[in-house]
Amino acid sequence: MVIDQLREANAKLVAASTALAARVAELERRLGKDSSNSSRPPSSDGLGQPPAPRRERRGGGRAPGKQPGAPGAHLAQVGDPDEVVVHRPQRCDGCGGDLTLAPVTGVEARQVFDLPQVRLWTVEHRAERRQCGCGQVTAGVFPAAARAAACYGPGVRGLGAYLAVQHHLPVWRAAQVLGDVLGASVSVGTLAGLPAEGAGGLGGFVERVREQLAGAEVAHFDETGARVAGRLHSRPLGVHAAAEPVQRARQARRCGDGRRRSPTRIPGGGGA
Repeated sequence: MVIDQLREANAKLVAASTALAARVAELERRLGKDSSNSSRPPSSDGLGQPPAPRRERRGGGRAPGKQPGAPGAHLAQVGDPDEVVVHRPQRCDGCGGDLTLAPVTGVEARQVFDLPQVRLWTVEHRAERRQCGCGQVTAGVFPAAARAAACYGPGVRGLGAYLAVQHHLPVWRAAQVLGDVLGASVSVGTLAGLPAEGAGGLGGFVERVREQLAGAEVAHFDETGARVAGRLHSRPLGVHAAAEPVQRARQARRCGDGRRRSPTRIPGGGGA
């Protein structure tokens, strides 16, 4: 009787082991799928997938680089430089004579394009209080940029938001850039709040972009993976692009039951 029980238990263990092995094989098969070996779109690969192997360039008789007849781009001299520095020879290279009063027979010009010295520019705003003959004291009004006794102006704040939003710099690196380039010791807390502050000044902008996208003859919709707050989101960005306007919006991931959450529709358009 004991032998029969052991045989029955062993048969159950063998069946469970076989089922688990099949399940592991199926999961490994699913994990090995990506856009290169299945019908899944490239946006489903995520940022953790290795880059696709580069294809070998096929010889088509076309040389690399700029093609003949294509318009080129180069740095050219301008007709009205910001500054002109004249370099006058002091002594003759032949006899060593003085050239102070010698006539000029020719000039060669070379232009150097460089950045001006960049530093913080401090403007002190003083709001006077004046007393009228009636006895009333009236104070001047500070501009919106002078929000505190000492504060950074819209130029520094705009650059901080630009580094964070356009170039995706972490706040500590953006603070380092502002410190190294401008000598501005902007705190990471201040930089963290600049994107929201800038977004608050875009009243009507999103609605205008949606109107242009809805009225465009052709619109393109793409999804790009990105990391948000240290976590990988495989489908967080919906990029809606037409000829000119571009809208980026973070979208939620799939629902718990596997269904995809519908992104926001563009008013008047065919969807998002």
